[in-house]
Amino acid sequence: MSAVEARLADLGLTLPEVVPPLAAYQPAVRSGSHVYTAGQLPMVDGQLPVTGKVGAEVTAEEAKGLARTCALNALAAVKSVTGDLDLIARVVKVTGFVASAADFTGQPGVLNGASELLGEVLGDKGVHARSAVGVAVLPLDAPVEVEILVELVP
Repeated sequence: MSAVEARLADLGLTLPEVVPPLAAYQPAVRSGSHVYTAGQLPMVDGQLPVTGKVGAEVTAEEAKGLARTCALNALAAVKSVTGDLDLIARVVKVTGFVASAADFTGQPGVLNGASELLGEVLGDKGVHARSAVGVAVLPLDAPVEVEILVELVP
């Protein structure tokens, strides 16, 4: 077991299976010393636990938990192309999309779920730049979608 996966276990988390693509793309692609993930939905066992807009059908706190699940799914996607999460030198960038009700402005707080998970699991290697974007709708009516860019050790 890698050190990162041991840390996940210490947190009571298990790395999930990679979420299969919904269309013509790969869950993650390695280019040189970087891995780019596709946008990861908060799928759990192949299902979205909740759907709808944040600030309407979904609370900001629920969405924050879903963003955490998205980040866990993104780590699974990274492992699918590297074979070992201990190869992560650092998370460079997190981009998050929040399906938002028209008056919802708490996207950064929602995306803290992903950022906090990466920090808990990777420590200083999990500190990153981030964008939090409100959108009208996401695939499958998901409330949140997260993609990450990681740099690998040489």
